[in-house]
Formats: sequence, structure tokens, C-alpha cells
Amino acid sequence: MDYWHHIYEHFDPVAFSFFGFPVHWYGIMYVLALLVALFFAEWLVKHDNLPFSKKELDIYFVYAEVGVILGARIGYILFYDPHTSYYLTHPWQIFNPFLNGHFVGIRGFSYHGAIIGFLIGTWLYTLRYKKNFWQLLDLVAVSVPVGYVFGRIGNFLNQELVGRATDVPWGIYVGDTLRHPSQLYEAFFEGVVLFAILFWYRKRKRFDGELIVMYGFFYGLFRFFCEFFREPDLQLGFICCGWMTMGQALSLAMMGASVGLYFYLRSRSEKVSATSV
Repeated sequence: MDYWHHIYEHFDPVAFSFFGFPVHWYGIMYVLALLVALFFAEWLVKHDNLPFSKKELDIYFVYAEVGVILGARIGYILFYDPHTSYYLTHPWQIFNPFLNGHFVGIRGFSYHGAIIGFLIGTWLYTLRYKKNFWQLLDLVAVSVPVGYVFGRIGNFLNQELVGRATDVPWGIYVGDTLRHPSQLYEAFFEGVVLFAILFWYRKRKRFDGELIVMYGFFYGLFRFFCEFFREPDLQLGFICCGWMTMGQALSLAMMGASVGLYFYLRSRSEKVSATSV
């Protein structure tokens, strides 16, 4: 157990160097997360006889990933970065991987911003290729949590988004402070548990869009809970009531939007069913 407590002292977040550029485990896990989600989506399409071809999914993957990257980075700048005004007036610096002439990679991504970018990318794809927007999102809702497990493990390996100070026996030392391995809590609840719920419910859905709103609600719920074990962003701290983090505020907004969207889609579905009788 002592090795676990001090695991960060025995682990290098840089996996290897490529032509002098460090390749972090986080980057490897991020790529793995994307590929696993894509391959699982392709499996679901075949297994559940969904109206999407492999070629269509490959094209959609590009739209979705561009949306995720742009949304995640811009979302971080708008929601979390203390230098928002600088980036808004110097937008060419948003994806600058160099700091003072040194390669440091692109730092700072927001999950909630990624969701917004992803939805925009999906909407553009469905407009271009005449696909059912909500049906496609339901496929994504089941597939994404599989990859999300790898993403949070990547955060853990990169020694970022650390947990709050604790005295639990499974805590890990970050510097001289014993902390919750909150990234692994998120991998379990936002990845494994969320996937299990949606995978089980997918053939029981009553209307297109039900799975994606369930994803939005339960992800928000699990993220809200896990934030109690995650260290608040240093530059923001608690933004309300002496305990609420920005992640929790955005998760509450996500849950509220999901509930409203659920009733809208259900009502729309019932109207369509009534007119078709």
C-alpha cells in the first residue's frame, strides 16, 4: 500500500520523447479514448442494426473531434482561464504550444466546453449529410463513457486535476499532501457506471434523444458528486456559497438543460405518435 500512496514518485507522466518533443501518457490515453469510443460505436451500429455505415461514422468522427477540441479549449478560456481577455484579443495564441520559446503543449481544456463544441459539430454533420440528429446523439451517449474511462485515467497519470486533501487509506501523495485519487472516482462513476446505465437502457428507449438527455443528466449528477473530492481550480476556488466549484455549477446547468430537453423531446414524440394514428 505504501507504493500506492507514493505512486507519483515512481511514475513519469512523460511516456517517451519523439524527435525531442515529450509525449505524455495523457495524450496517449486521450487518443486511446477516442479510438475505443469510435470502435465501440461501430460495434453498436452492427449489433443494434442502426442506420449508419462505417464510412459515415468515420466522417462524423472528424466533425465531432474538431468540435470537441475547439469547444474544450475555448470553453476553458471562457470558464476557467484567468487570462480570458488576453486570449479574446489574441486568438492566435489559443492553440500556441510554446511558452517563452519552450514546447509545453496545449494546456487547459473544459469538458463542458467540449460538449458545446461537440453538439455544434454534430449539428453541422447532420445538416450536411441529412442524418437524424437525435438518433446519432443516442449512439454517442452509449459510446462516449467507454472512452471517458481512459480520459480520466489519463488525467491521473498526468498528475493533474488532483483530489482534495484526505486521510482515507487509499489516498495518494501529491507533493507532501495525501489526496483523494479523484480522477479515478470520475473514471468509475462518469465512465463505468454511466456506461452500464445507458448500455442497459438503450433498447428500452421510447424516443430518439432519450439516451443523450439521460447521459447529460447522469453525467452532471456524477460530476457534481465527484467534485466534492476534487481540488477546486486554483485560479477560481469556490465560486458560490463557500463550497460550489465551477464544475458543479456547470454540471447543475447541464442537469437542468437535460431535464427540460427530456420533456420537450417526449412531448414532441407523443405528438408525432398521435398524428400518425
